[in-house]
Amino acid sequence: MFKKGAIIFLAVLLVGVYIGLVLAAEKKGNDRKGKYLFRKNCRSCHVEGGSAKELSPVSKTQAEWEKAFKEYESLSCKDEWRKLSDQDRLDIFTYLHEHAYDSPSPIKCS
Repeated sequence: MFKKGAIIFLAVLLVGVYIGLVLAAEKKGNDRKGKYLFRKNCRSCHVEGGSAKELSPVSKTQAEWEKAFKEYESLSCKDEWRKLSDQDRLDIFTYLHEHAYDSPSPIKCS
């Protein structure tokens, strides 16, 4: 009886861990969507000759992108950032961070 209960407990535990891992994986951003959102929401100002500093993923290191996104409330465009959902900001961050200057796969063109 104890052995059967232990097996059921372990099975339930493993299912719980699996569900937790799946949910955690969904919290990652989508870099393809982030690229689209960056171009749609940010690129109009962050281009050469635009109203803000020109930016692309290789404009910063991964650590600099992390800092910029943690402190986005201090940016001059914070009102535009507030209009985006948390998931949209995460997607943009993922695009910029995953293709940053020092990343394993820096973007080749702007």
